[in-house]
Amino acid sequence: MSSTPPDANSTAKRVRLSRDERHRQLLGIAWRLAREEGTDALTLPRMAHESGVTKPVIYDHFGTRNGLLTALYQDFDARQTALIDAAIAASVPTLEGLARVIASSYVECVLAQGREIPGVLAGLAGSPELEAVKREYQLVFIEKCRKVLAPFSGAAGVELAGFWGMLGAADGLSHAAACGEITVQQAQDELYENITAMIGRSDR
Repeated sequence: MSSTPPDANSTAKRVRLSRDERHRQLLGIAWRLAREEGTDALTLPRMAHESGVTKPVIYDHFGTRNGLLTALYQDFDARQTALIDAAIAASVPTLEGLARVIASSYVECVLAQGREIPGVLAGLAGSPELEAVKREYQLVFIEKCRKVLAPFSGAAGVELAGFWGMLGAADGLSHAAACGEITVQQAQDELYENITAMIGRSDR
């Protein structure tokens, strides 16, 4: 009797997962590939090989490579939203406390995904899938910040342009920290200053 261990792929094929469980498994494999080899490795045939499922299963979940990259971006944003929501709920309800929580949690979530998110965004650059999904999450984040910071924003409130500027700063600083161009603390401190300055201008 052979003592050779079973092939990992054949073992994976015997595991029956629900659709949601399979989707989470596939996203985990995709994040690993992006982290270890870069987003160029994220092809649907490679995903099928790594996960031990047939190509039709991969195509059923993602449709196209852009569909896979979009799903990764959605997964990242869902986790970012949950992290920020939890941090806001546990924060001190002052301008300084909320601004620090927004700045810290935004940068931390991007850092948790390392260099993968810039690669995902680069792979989707110009695609209609990314533009639709990204704008949806951007608007949700801006509205969240607007409501949380409203008590400190004066009678007139903050112009929408101010929140778009804050979001641009958050993305730029977080990605610079992820690439090692600035420190995490520098990114968080600068974003904190950006938020408090924005509120300060509105209260004049």
